[in-house]
Amino acid sequence: MAMGSRREVMGGVGAGLMLASVGSGLSAAPPRKIGYAIVGLGSYATRQIMPNFAGCEHARIVALVSGTPAKLDSYGAQYGVPKTHRYSYADFDRIRDNPDIDAVYIILPNSLHAEYAIRAAQAGKHVMCEKPMATSVAECQAMIAACKKAGTKLMIGYRSRFEPHNRLAIDLARSGHVGPTRLITAEHGFPIKPDQWRLDKPLSGGGSMMDIGIYSLNAARYLTGEEPVEVTAVESTDRSDPRFRTVEDRISFLLRFASGIVADCISSYSTGHNSYRIHGSQGWIGMEPATPYAGQSMTIRKDGVTALRTLPAPAKNQFAGQLDHLAECIVSNKTPIVPGEEGLADLRVIEAIYQSAAQGRSIRIGA
Repeated sequence: MAMGSRREVMGGVGAGLMLASVGSGLSAAPPRKIGYAIVGLGSYATRQIMPNFAGCEHARIVALVSGTPAKLDSYGAQYGVPKTHRYSYADFDRIRDNPDIDAVYIILPNSLHAEYAIRAAQAGKHVMCEKPMATSVAECQAMIAACKKAGTKLMIGYRSRFEPHNRLAIDLARSGHVGPTRLITAEHGFPIKPDQWRLDKPLSGGGSMMDIGIYSLNAARYLTGEEPVEVTAVESTDRSDPRFRTVEDRISFLLRFASGIVADCISSYSTGHNSYRIHGSQGWIGMEPATPYAGQSMTIRKDGVTALRTLPAPAKNQFAGQLDHLAECIVSNKTPIVPGEEGLADLRVIEAIYQSAAQGRSIRIGA
């Protein structure tokens, strides 16, 4: 009986594995690798994004943009980017004259996303932009409008959508593998170090919610496939802590969906979290850690039996999958699975979360 129950726990994952193995889901192979200009040479760009171009089939680095000449020289040499393809922010608009640049990847402080996305679109380049997409709904809408006017693609860097465990979790949750989803819990946070731009509101647009909290929010949305209709949020911030002079530390927020699903979420800059769990009538699907750079782990409990779900190593990791997806979309003229509208949807909820926390009441979304 136990073995039979274990088979039930594992049953239904075939479709998810197929989904995970598909990657971008597009079959067209670009005739040449799509050229990216990396805009911003901070830690995330240089330690995570740029090294993972090595795993791409359809994308390559062809240009760099930075306000630090030493970085342009160092990384230009490392990645074989000629001096003619290295730009400062002051001469960024010259990218329009470089046919080797097909797309830009904007990895700048949040408050600069909209400006550089719009300028890239006006230069005729496709845009990948890090999350959060911008610091306001209005900025997101301006970015979408600029790319539509220019006829360029706009994709947001939601890397977890290209990670096999998360893709499988989406498939299992939406297909009712442990029964219809009733509750989602999602927690993301880390103790942030002082003296960085993320703690400067003019640059970041907010605290933990504009950074790590977006993983909890986006997971609730992609696991349900729905948009929340109401949010209730509570902020808890020690203003005597010098890290939090202008931004928030912890926000707890409850999302309600029209289907009846509730998502109970945490965003924190003072405690460590990286997990989510989908609760259904027959059990739960847990991810811990859920959205790290590597090392995701899935556990499924169904009909009283708990089993760890292991997946084979993917052909390409989530970073390479994300970079190749935009390249394939450019060649195939398809809409990315995480377009600008996805980033806009998150910002709509984030604005409602901040409003709820400030006013001490529930806020309807999209009413």
